[in-house]
Amino acid sequence: MDKLILTFILLISYVQSNAQYAYFGTRGNIAFDKVTFNKARIKSMSQQMDPSMMMRFGGGGGFNIDNMPESTTQKLILHFDENATLLRVDPTTEEQKSASTGSSTRMGMGGGRGGNRGNQNRGGNMPRGRVDNNSKIFYQDLKKNTSSLQLEIDEKYIITDTLNNITWRFTDEYRDIAGFECRRVNGSTADSLYLVAFYTDQIPVSAGPALSSGLPGMILGLAIPEMHIQYWATKLDYTNDPIPSDWKDKKSTSITFDDFVKSFGRIFQRGRDSNSGRRQIQEQLIY
Repeated sequence: MDKLILTFILLISYVQSNAQYAYFGTRGNIAFDKVTFNKARIKSMSQQMDPSMMMRFGGGGGFNIDNMPESTTQKLILHFDENATLLRVDPTTEEQKSASTGSSTRMGMGGGRGGNRGNQNRGGNMPRGRVDNNSKIFYQDLKKNTSSLQLEIDEKYIITDTLNNITWRFTDEYRDIAGFECRRVNGSTADSLYLVAFYTDQIPVSAGPALSSGLPGMILGLAIPEMHIQYWATKLDYTNDPIPSDWKDKKSTSITFDDFVKSFGRIFQRGRDSNSGRRQIQEQLIY
């Protein structure tokens, strides 16, 4: 009887000693690598664009795809807490200052609010229409289920919208990412964009990079095969601090996603119907 009691006490002590090392933090910073496979992406985009749009994408004079690197990597930081996430370029990474082809998109814009404002400010010249991916900031309000995307197209805008509703299907595949065991799930958006995500329930915050969410934990790996883009977490640091609240540019113009589509949607449609153009905008801006 004494041996049984002693064994039981030792078992309880063992369980407690191991449990104390299981920390499920809800605040911290995650370093992500965003990998864009440039040649594959440009080839895919060129099949959807008409020749005139492709020339404008190349800066007016075309470009030689053979001179492009196979891929480029952008360093990002995701700040997260119980209520929200904030994704932006890692300000400590010097490589961002010399981002190569694929890190930004040039789009000529005519008409709409952007075109009219450009004519007024530049004496009739058309706006450059350059979306700088290095200046993008993604904010998710997990409680309100809303998103805010700050970007610059000649001037800064904050585009507000509801979070994408993604349908996830769980698999039995697992992968170690940044020291966390992550489960693979396959997802699709309402517009049938296929996603592959790896999440961990050791970080009990339903979020991830590029405004992804809807899983019982943090997404540490995200791939969009159709767009030839991947996000992979490389490091996580827990903190007691809430996410930064000073990310908004005071000079930025707030606009809903629907209004943004009306103002700038024509350049994304590439000759397709309005629904396809709307999807193109979401894909190009978010991912």
